[in-house]
Amino acid sequence: MKATILIITIFLTLTVNVFSQEFIVKSLNVYSSDDKIALPVLTGDNKLVIEFDVQAEYIPNMNVVFRFCDKGWTPTKNIFLLNTSYATAYFLDFEDLPVTLIEDARYHHKSTYPDDRGQVRFPFSGKWRFYLTDTQDSSIVYGTGKFFVVADLIDMEILFKRDELEDKNYWPVELAKRFSLTSDFYLPEQFYPAFVGRMEIIDNQRLDYPIDVDRNTNTLFRFYKWDANRHFTFTARDIPAGNEFRQVDIRNSNLYTGRDLDAQLDGIEYSRFFLNYEKNDLNGGKIYEEYKDAYSTYHNVTFSIRPPDDVYGDIFLVGAFNDWFISPDYQLYNSDGVFSITTYFKRGIYDYQYVVGEIEDGTVVNADWLILEGNTWTNKKEFDVFLYYNEQDKGGYERIIGYKRVFNK
Repeated sequence: MKATILIITIFLTLTVNVFSQEFIVKSLNVYSSDDKIALPVLTGDNKLVIEFDVQAEYIPNMNVVFRFCDKGWTPTKNIFLLNTSYATAYFLDFEDLPVTLIEDARYHHKSTYPDDRGQVRFPFSGKWRFYLTDTQDSSIVYGTGKFFVVADLIDMEILFKRDELEDKNYWPVELAKRFSLTSDFYLPEQFYPAFVGRMEIIDNQRLDYPIDVDRNTNTLFRFYKWDANRHFTFTARDIPAGNEFRQVDIRNSNLYTGRDLDAQLDGIEYSRFFLNYEKNDLNGGKIYEEYKDAYSTYHNVTFSIRPPDDVYGDIFLVGAFNDWFISPDYQLYNSDGVFSITTYFKRGIYDYQYVVGEIEDGTVVNADWLILEGNTWTNKKEFDVFLYYNEQDKGGYERIIGYKRVFNK
């Protein structure tokens, strides 16, 4: 079977001072050359694209450094996995942005990998990170992102169906609605059954909240079966049904004028728990305004929601503009029952939603993704399914040997 290479990325941005010059990476975006919205997938026929704006007084001097990672996204110290000769793209090129953006960003970069100069290769399947660094000092990092490289060597059959939790009485009863996903496959002869590790499911690009099915931990809702030969089955029955995401679309410069904008033209939003939201979303994605456009400007965008009186806890904004990571930095503030937050991002369209939770030791815990958004079986979702193998070669590492993207109907 011809190996298929896949890369999936999510991103974070950082601000770093360099002497008296401040470089700020904005709108960091990575995608495949054949699909700018979905999680970027490198198949061998397409390429990975890294693209971002920079706020700076002069043209930055940057490299991109790639590192293979362990299960927890920590870069490896294993010398056999450092990929030293093909881990860095040197001296990135930049072009000027329109003068209408000069207050927020001045330069733009776009590059593809593996690159034409042969500086970058991804020889190992598994988890990787990249870092935007200073050309003279790689410890100075302006931005970073995560991605997967997958050798698709397993023919996985995916069974997808509606299911309901039965471990307790749910109220409202809609909270019991779930999707069940089963991966069924036969292991080829070149692999050892004892080293098959786990299945990981990414739901609508929410990379920091994977659904993990480990062969060492069987529960009522997540379990695996093995026939003691080469037939494996991994099942997750507790995938929340959810709802279609909300969307903020500020691309129309005639409707959305000025520096400060409301996310929705009609202002305050409300709970959608008992609503079937029929408008299709981007499955967690975003679309930036074309960077060469004079209207591809940055704005302060205010989100506001009036939750029901019986919703208790803090409310957080999460979406494609912050890589679907629930952060205390995105907590909404209550004013007479209306919860609001003002964010800052580039013109475009972004999927988002509201999450209820609590802040504990600087992190958000007990996150409830459903109580303000609903839990229906009518929405269309995208799942990326990975099969991990505990490779014993090169000092040992977790290798991805199977991948499939599936959609519920």
